Amino acid sequence: RKSAAAANIEDQTVEGYEKQVHPKFEIYLDKKGEFRFRLKARNGEPIAASEGYTAKAGCKNGIESVIRNAADSEVVLPEE
Repeated sequence: RKSAAAANIEDQTVEGYEKQVHPKFEIYLDKKGEFRFRLKARNGEPIAASEGYTAKAGCKNGIESVIRNAADSEVVLPEE
């Protein structure tokens, strides 16, 4: 939850993009050419990944939604 609020955005779809420190959101293009994001924790481990978006604006809206809603969300761990 804290990672999302503190995360910078690293847009890997831009040539010569500036690398950000963790925690961070990474915006990238998948094999289908869709925009996706992943959230990486302070230790660099991925903790969230998005669906594919046809437009970068939709991807950025998804990131904003995670930032807004993560602080109030319940953490659910998978059963082993």
